[in-house]
Amino acid sequence: MKKNNNNVSGAFIFMASALLLATVVFSRELPVPEAVTCNPSQLTPCLPAFTWTAPPSTVCCNSLRQQRPCLCTYLRNPLYKQYYDSPNSRRIAVTCGVPFPRC
Repeated sequence: MKKNNNNVSGAFIFMASALLLATVVFSRELPVPEAVTCNPSQLTPCLPAFTWTAPPSTVCCNSLRQQRPCLCTYLRNPLYKQYYDSPNSRRIAVTCGVPFPRC
């Protein structure tokens, strides 16, 4: 019977080692999300598109994508709401391929 226990414990050690190795290998390949600093001035390149009907620039779209986690905060702020809660902001979001937030 000792032989059977050795086979079971050997198989367990092998599986645990394989799982640990897979975890180490795959964890190196997973992208680590970077923290976003909410800064509405990062969206300054979008100002012509927010205030007029100018198309958003590539810089604007990139900034909008980067600031996406912050958009609800901006929508709740009375200082910024006039810009971010407008028909132009929805047009910019569609043009840039950024889903408009539902806050």
